[in-house]
Amino acid sequence: MIWSKMKPQLENFLAPVLVGRVEYLSTSYRYSPEKNGQCRIAVDNKKIFNMKDGTTGIRWYLSEQDIKNDPAVMIPLSEAEIEQIRKETGGKVPEERLAVIASDRKLLAYAKGTMAAQVTLSKTDFNKTADVFLTQPIEDSLASKDILLNCLALVDRRVGKKRIMDMEQSVRMKHPIVQYFYALRRGLK
Repeated sequence: MIWSKMKPQLENFLAPVLVGRVEYLSTSYRYSPEKNGQCRIAVDNKKIFNMKDGTTGIRWYLSEQDIKNDPAVMIPLSEAEIEQIRKETGGKVPEERLAVIASDRKLLAYAKGTMAAQVTLSKTDFNKTADVFLTQPIEDSLASKDILLNCLALVDRRVGKKRIMDMEQSVRMKHPIVQYFYALRRGLK
């Protein structure tokens, strides 16, 4: 689908509280060596999500260690995950270390997933992802590992207040840009 038809559709799906605040922009230049142009989402006329530029206010991670050492990343643990570590170690590890081991494993998996999502995002085309968003159910976009699909779904009017409130725990495990759009939708930004 061409951008001139896609943009009004995306704007039509915006939640009423975000109409006029969120803006989509996609440009391409035929004779540009990159031929990608720019793709971005702006909030209150400020670049928030720019696929060509890392200077936005959102943190983009350079390595898994950056993610593991980021104090803003909070990984919730369940008792079942700690119990699994207890079984794997055969009870030979002290109780206070079980939570640390479980947390480290979960944090490593989160870091690998986040880095993979960032790499995929930098190689994708905004228009292709937006087209997928417009053609698939909103639940699939919310559950996707694609950062852009998550962001588009969070500002969508089909996602109600109750669903937004119920997503609080799962959003903590997402990329900071997804957390930003979640906070925007909740009215915290």
